[in-house]
Formats: sequence, C-alpha cells, structure tokens
Amino acid sequence: MTTSPIRGVLVPLLTPFNDDMTVATDLYVAHAKWLLDQGCAGLVPFGTTGEALSIGIDERVAAVQALVDGGIDPALMIPGTGLSNVADTARLSRACLDLGCAGVMTLPPFYYKGVSEEGLYRHFVQLLEAIGENARIFLYHIPPIAIVGIPTTLAARLHTEFPEQIVGIKDSSGEWDNTRALLGIDGLVVYPGSELPLIEALESGAPGCISATANLNGRAIAKVIDAYFESDTETARELHSHVKRFRLLLQDYAPIPAQKRLLALVTGDERWANVRPPLVEMPEAQGRELLNTLRREFDIELPKI
Repeated sequence: MTTSPIRGVLVPLLTPFNDDMTVATDLYVAHAKWLLDQGCAGLVPFGTTGEALSIGIDERVAAVQALVDGGIDPALMIPGTGLSNVADTARLSRACLDLGCAGVMTLPPFYYKGVSEEGLYRHFVQLLEAIGENARIFLYHIPPIAIVGIPTTLAARLHTEFPEQIVGIKDSSGEWDNTRALLGIDGLVVYPGSELPLIEALESGAPGCISATANLNGRAIAKVIDAYFESDTETARELHSHVKRFRLLLQDYAPIPAQKRLLALVTGDERWANVRPPLVEMPEAQGRELLNTLRREFDIELPKI
C-alpha cells in the first residue's frame, strides 16, 4: 500500500555506546526524543553515521525495539539494514518492518567490486523475495564509502518493476547531477544525503533530506524546509546559507567522533564520546575548541541533559 513519504529532515542517528561498547539505549532513546522535539521529521537508525557496519544484527534489532518501547513512533523510522548478503539483510529488514517501521534503507552488496548492474538487480530481486510481505525499501547510494553504487538506471528499473517495494533512495554521492537525475524518476522518493543541495532538491521534488549534521543542527535544517513549504523562499534561502556553513565547518573534522565528542561535552555524559573501533574518539581539548567555534558562529540549541 502506497504511503506518503516523511517530509522534512531525517536524522541518521548517532549510536551511543557504554564503556563496555554495548549500545547505550538510555542515551539512544533520549537523543531520538530530543531530535523529534527539535522539529526533525524522522529517524534513520544505523546509517553510516550510526556506525552501522560495526553493530551486529541482534544489537540493531534490540536498539530499534528500545526506541519503540521508549515511545518513538516506528512509522517515523527508516532503519539501515544493508549488509553484504541477502539472508542477513532480509532478516534484519523483516525484523524492522515487523516492528512497524516506515521502511528500511539498504546498501547494495558492497564487498565484491566491479560487479555488473544486472548482478545488483538480481540481488535486490532476491532480497525482495526473502523479505516477503510488505517489503518497503529505500536504496542507499553512497559510493564514496561503499565503492559499489546504485546507478540511476538501476534505481529506475527497480522502482518501475517494484513500485510498492522499492520506494525511494538516499543519495549520498555528493554529486548534484546524480541527485537531480534520480529526482527525475517518476514516483521515486529521493532524499539527498546532505543539506548542501537542499533548496535545489526541494525545488525538484524532494520531500526533504537525510543529514548527519541534523544530530546537532536539526532544528535549523527543519526551519529551512518549513519555510520552503510555506512558500517563503527568501527566508528558506537565507536560513539555508547558515546550515550550509555549519555543515562545511563540521566536514573538516571526522564527523562521527566530532559530533559524539560535542554531545559528551554539552550533556556531561562522557559515554557519548565512545566510538567502536576502527574509529577513534576525538580528544576532549579538540572537541572543546570546536564547541566554542560553533557557539561563537552559530545560534544552535544543543542538548543540556
């Protein structure tokens, strides 16, 4: 059954870890609630920003369950489920869909390189068969990380043949021409993976974006989208200039350790600084310097719990 896409900014949730490297579900739920209170429209647990490929299947399912048990509406969630084989991706996807999630976001099979478009097509056909009833997939195109991408022609073919199951795509290519081409596919929901091309994407029919920096700057990004859909394009463009500057400043750092260190500093909970190997936490002194810069240059609201 076709449903409307989530309109606004969706947040690829950072995943907090306890000192023993288990998922800190208390922080996870609290952060998710804070983001929704900030005006974020949806949540994407276990994307790249959530260190997804460092987290096991059972851990991911338990964390999504914790969000639901904590009062988060699963209809606002599109968890990342992409693994390098059909069986595991289907198992994880099925579990998230059974919890009531709006859909799942899946990478292409990313281990073997130089694979054909036909091979990728067959992978997704088998995945749909394995997931079964009410499969609802958002493709995840992130060639800078996965190397294996999802060609525009493949996205169009999959959506045309399976319009109720292959419903959308997150484009983290960083290439506006690619995002624009995807937006030209009739009926495909397209979320750019950054707020940098947000105005152009909205003008071309995108319902919003999925942005890592929304973990800290979600309210400001949401205001851009709200202003645009209220037909106040002048305000939207002015606000957009500020969120772009925020994004570009943060991109100069390793974004996952940096954002986690910032959350540790502003919440006072040192667990937020933890990252799973092979990532390494940002030093506290560097984090304080970054925090002072952000507070000096931007009017942002950070959690103080």
